[in-house]
Amino acid sequence: MARPAFTPGWSKAFGTNGALAAGSAILALFVLAALFAPLIAPYDPIAQDAAARLAAPSLLHPFGTDNFGRDILSRVIWGTRIDLQMAFFGVVFPFLIGTVVGTVAGFFGGVVDALLMRLIDIILAFPFLVLMLSIIAILGPGLSSFYIAMALVGWVSYARLVRAQILVLKTQDYAVAATSLGFGRLRIMFRHLLPNAIAGSVVFVMSDAVLVLLNGAAISYLGLGVQPPVAEWGVMVAEGQPFVTTAWWVTLFPGLSIVALAFGFSLLGDGLGQRLGVAE
Repeated sequence: MARPAFTPGWSKAFGTNGALAAGSAILALFVLAALFAPLIAPYDPIAQDAAARLAAPSLLHPFGTDNFGRDILSRVIWGTRIDLQMAFFGVVFPFLIGTVVGTVAGFFGGVVDALLMRLIDIILAFPFLVLMLSIIAILGPGLSSFYIAMALVGWVSYARLVRAQILVLKTQDYAVAATSLGFGRLRIMFRHLLPNAIAGSVVFVMSDAVLVLLNGAAISYLGLGVQPPVAEWGVMVAEGQPFVTTAWWVTLFPGLSIVALAFGFSLLGDGLGQRLGVAE
């Protein structure tokens, strides 16, 4: 039987990697929802309607309404923007900082490596969430504080991953040859070693995005992240908690959104790991 015309392109991109395809599809749906939120959201996410307070799911409000009469479907769609933003910025800053620190520590070794590793040990001595909450409490609630806390705490895992790879790669023949040819240290580190050491960190970014997403929702749930009335899934879960037994839909749909997006990142990470040959 002849294959469909689109199969070769699909096969070239994903092959038999179902996790990569599924994760990409889930993430693409959320990205599209975030981009086109003004077009697809049926209502203003912060518009209140006292007459429709805690209305059950219906054709008029497919996900129901909350205790202020706000349409939950619209708030879930608009909340996609905030939660994707948290997942992105919550990993990109730690990734950049950790990559640079790990590269420097692994390449130079000696005293530089020892000092940076002791700094990492100090950070790891404290529970991750407790340290992050402490930083946010000092800086004040808000997304900026969340990003700063993630950058200050989350880089250590990336640094350890990259350092381990650099320690191995700098003894390879091509690295020794680059040194013999008189190439500068920055060129050797960032043009010869780092591109070959980065695969593990790229895969870890996807897994870390799940942690960042859950932490962001937890911080907002505790009132230290996104502030009402902005639509964010963690805030929505917190607002619906008092009504969980009488109006289950208020917490169910934002909670499912968190799970679905986290599942998409997990699948994408697994798929990238298979594609790049990185062991779990």
